[in-house]
Amino acid sequence: MIPPLYRSITRARRNAIIIASFCAIGAIGPAAPSAWAQSAEQGGRAAVAASGDAGLRQGAQAQVQPFLDTLRELVEIESGSRDLEGLKRLSGVLAQKLKAADFQVEVLPARAPEFHPMLKGAELGPMVYARKTGRGQKKVLLIAHMDTVYPKGTLGKQPFRVEGNRAYGLGIADDKAGVALILHTVGLLRSLGADDYAELGVLFNGDEEIGSPGSAAMLTELGSQYDAVFSFEGGGGTRDMVRLATSSIAIAELKVKGRASHAGGNPEGGRNAIYELAHQIMKTRSFGNDAKGLKINWTVIEGGGVRNVIPAHASAIADIRSLNNEDLDVMEKALREAIKERLIPDTEVELTFYRSRPAFVANAASVAMARHAQTVFSEIGLPLEIRDRATGGGTDAAFAGLRPKGGVLESFGLRGFGAHSNDNEYIITDSIAPRLYLATRMVLDVGSAKVKW
Repeated sequence: MIPPLYRSITRARRNAIIIASFCAIGAIGPAAPSAWAQSAEQGGRAAVAASGDAGLRQGAQAQVQPFLDTLRELVEIESGSRDLEGLKRLSGVLAQKLKAADFQVEVLPARAPEFHPMLKGAELGPMVYARKTGRGQKKVLLIAHMDTVYPKGTLGKQPFRVEGNRAYGLGIADDKAGVALILHTVGLLRSLGADDYAELGVLFNGDEEIGSPGSAAMLTELGSQYDAVFSFEGGGGTRDMVRLATSSIAIAELKVKGRASHAGGNPEGGRNAIYELAHQIMKTRSFGNDAKGLKINWTVIEGGGVRNVIPAHASAIADIRSLNNEDLDVMEKALREAIKERLIPDTEVELTFYRSRPAFVANAASVAMARHAQTVFSEIGLPLEIRDRATGGGTDAAFAGLRPKGGVLESFGLRGFGAHSNDNEYIITDSIAPRLYLATRMVLDVGSAKVKW
């Protein structure tokens, strides 16, 4: 639904205003039109897109080069999950951009809980929370994460670059492109004078790649306050999609206490903690169930420290995934039962089981929004797949969906490949304009209560 002021002007005049406003926002380079833009001028299936808003389409297309400029700026600020300096710098940049778009902005501190098995109360990257009131009926929240998986100093190995229809860079697909897409969505709405929402909120967090231990409570609370939450993780690879399901994630930690002794003179007097740990790992590595999407992988191990001493301590951490929250209970029970049987007498085995992220389970509101998104995309002649089965990844949509006021929908970001790869992560630039159009339309249509559930 387009605001009354916006509807009152002619379509031609409206389109001219949109293009002029974007020229004022930032330089528009001579980038070649995408396949999506070209399709608007051709016959065939895309010609049916007359029902889509042509002015909004042109405005979205005009933002491709400014979007890439923003993306370069974001990618060139290293922001690994434990790089507090980089995350604080990036949060400051994002806060200023949102203030310039007339949002009320808060930069909020974040800290891991003391009982977290790996972070144990550590300071984390801050959250940027911004709000803007409108004249519509529904409250809409847009979320994405600032942090990446890359350690500080990795930027030089993969600088930002554009090659053909691909833009490369560290964290560009996961999730700097999602952050940029939110910034340009709110910019597009502002340039249109479109405020057909009761409130538009934005939350950027800096700890998603480590399970969102410091922002989970905020995400859950906001999910209970907003009528709709759109999460801007990647929107597909070869095909555009939105998600109605993500996996639950848990962290299991085993600690083994043995007995030290001289490895040469008296190995029999020791109790080798590494041997016991290896026994437990090999015994439990097959506890998953592929048919149910339940997986366990031991990924971190530590033990010993001196070559000629039988190790008295050893530990390991496992990554556990499930399609639902209930199967995590099954896995925990199986692990606790398994450690009762030991290979090395007189050793002690301790298990800590930490539920890092719940599964995202869609409700009727989420399904209604997914179907509406599909309709919006069809207006511009493009298919949009709805994925209702998790594939192993966990996202912040799950926290927002724990106590939802309305619906949550995942994967509003760009199409891309190579997430968590330091030499091959990129986004598809042809997806910028269509995804910007989709996000903007969804804010307006949901905010105006056009989408029913």
